[in-house]
Amino acid sequence: MPISTKISESMQKSSWIRKMFEEGAMLKAKYGVENVFDFSLGNPDIDPPQKFFSILKDISSKKIKGIHGYMPNPGFPDVRESIAKRVKADHGIDIKGEQIIMTCGAAGGLNVALKTILNSGERVIVPKPYFAEYGFYIDNHGGEIIPVDTKSDFSLDIGIIENAIDDNVRAILINSPNNPSGRVYTEEDIIALSGLLAKNAEKGRIIYLISDEPYREIVYDGVTVPSILKHCKNSIVATSFSKTFSIPGERIGYLAINPECKDVDMLLAGFILCNRILGFVNAPAVIQRVVAELNDVTVDAEIYKRRRDILMDGLSSAGYDFIKPDGSFYLFCKSPIDDDVEFVRHLQKYNVLVVPGSGFGTPGYFRISYCISEDVIKRAIPKFKEAIESL
Repeated sequence: MPISTKISESMQKSSWIRKMFEEGAMLKAKYGVENVFDFSLGNPDIDPPQKFFSILKDISSKKIKGIHGYMPNPGFPDVRESIAKRVKADHGIDIKGEQIIMTCGAAGGLNVALKTILNSGERVIVPKPYFAEYGFYIDNHGGEIIPVDTKSDFSLDIGIIENAIDDNVRAILINSPNNPSGRVYTEEDIIALSGLLAKNAEKGRIIYLISDEPYREIVYDGVTVPSILKHCKNSIVATSFSKTFSIPGERIGYLAINPECKDVDMLLAGFILCNRILGFVNAPAVIQRVVAELNDVTVDAEIYKRRRDILMDGLSSAGYDFIKPDGSFYLFCKSPIDDDVEFVRHLQKYNVLVVPGSGFGTPGYFRISYCISEDVIKRAIPKFKEAIESL
């Protein structure tokens, strides 16, 4: 076999998101793009803020010595200081540039953090539903994912998390706003979770709380995202600007480490080393400079809210069941039949593409990504209705 057994097995269980995206491409080729309703991929379609283009044009036109050269592995010092100001404002903590590591997106940041902290065989608790790639990221570094149930509204069940903790648990990885449910974990739950980890720390067992937050700015109805850095001493935030500025292809993000983390200097040194030896080396140079100038802007989340509301109204009228999302741009809908994969295949007969909940560790649901035009959403509603009525 030309590839390793492990990769061969991983390919068999690879991301449902990509599978649906690829099947969508075939349907579009067959029926025409305008006749296929593709809700499969979380690829933001809103244009970046105008200031992004202005700053990009300005920086790329200047001959700044060394801007395209190698840099310190954690990123340019002035960029890290600028990002620290953003983190301080968002999280309400005193943090400096030296506690920021610029990364190749949140995915790069998560891999850096997991490689740094995990010994072979150690476990990472992840509440369900969860982003499908987490299992691969954890496995990349010899760890084991431990998925745990959440409550019926997808909020954290602290009791279940506590029962899942054993001597091999090294971290808890949360994602809020959540992909795929859109749930924002409440401050009450974050405080309770932080208290649980503090009790473990008192016994000499350090369990890191890692929060993956690329959707932090995409929230609705006055909801705010509580800060784990504010409430949990041994905490790490991984995030990206993919959704904040609608620039997922630029692969730019950062890690923010709580300054009060135990052995914080050693942890930071490990992150810097892993950023290099994983092959990222450093985050892209020009785009680092750009995002450092954009602390005062984000995309307009109201556009996504309007789409969410159109989708919820249409699906509710058609008879679908779901929990109202607090943020992100996903709706996690209950499958009308037990087999979510079968129902997703059924929707394909109507040229509607969604992702089965099985791909997020939660069978019986399917994910709808509404970072697409209002026109497509409106034209898709009758198709969803036909599909459920034909069962």
